[in-house]
Amino acid sequence: MTDSRSHIIELSAIEFSWKAGLPVLDIPELTVSRGEKVFVRGPSGSGKTTLLGLLGGVITPQRGQVKVLGSDISRFSPVQRDRFRADHIGFIFQMFNLIPYLSVIENVTLPLSFAKERKSNLAGSARSEQDEARRLLKHLELDDSLLHRPVTELSIGQQQRVAAARALIGKPDLIIADEPTSALDTDTREAFINLLFAECQAAGNTLLFVSHDQGLETLFDRSIALNEINRASQCRTTATPVSKAMEVA
Repeated sequence: MTDSRSHIIELSAIEFSWKAGLPVLDIPELTVSRGEKVFVRGPSGSGKTTLLGLLGGVITPQRGQVKVLGSDISRFSPVQRDRFRADHIGFIFQMFNLIPYLSVIENVTLPLSFAKERKSNLAGSARSEQDEARRLLKHLELDDSLLHRPVTELSIGQQQRVAAARALIGKPDLIIADEPTSALDTDTREAFINLLFAECQAAGNTLLFVSHDQGLETLFDRSIALNEINRASQCRTTATPVSKAMEVA
């Protein structure tokens, strides 16, 4: 039997509905162990983005527990959830959500300005914020000549690497990637994922990677079909608000 202390994510008896509608999520149980690289798949309307909102504390369930790092974050106040998300979770979004008026390196270091634990993790490495940003970007194969350019001057693939470095900086416990490779071709997607795996392995991050592209799932430790574990209606289409606090995490 797996020791529950090894779990970074524990969902139990979760139900979530938008307003007074039918449940979008009805998940009896879901666990993810520390250090796992997990692929989450499911068709549109299966609740993938809603699940990420629950794990990030942007929304809270009507029923059940959402435990991340052993804490039921659904019981936290909104301020506590924002602080917990900033300190412990790095997000890579489908549209990257980079800040257009900031340079590449400023985008990468931005989370450290409001994530005390991630900033503290970095302080323990004896690297400056800028040095760590450069190291991550170099590992993700972004050229040094781009570091001080506005992110709007970068290609889609280059912006993707900036978004990944921003999520990884300060070694958050959990990395959540929401369709981050949907705009890339097959070869570029796999190369990016391998780079992401290498950095997560070195930092001890847990990776939850959400995608509809089943061609990628064999690269991961484990695959979860959300439409198979979610007992809510499979035909329901939801529109999920994006938290501003998540956009730079």
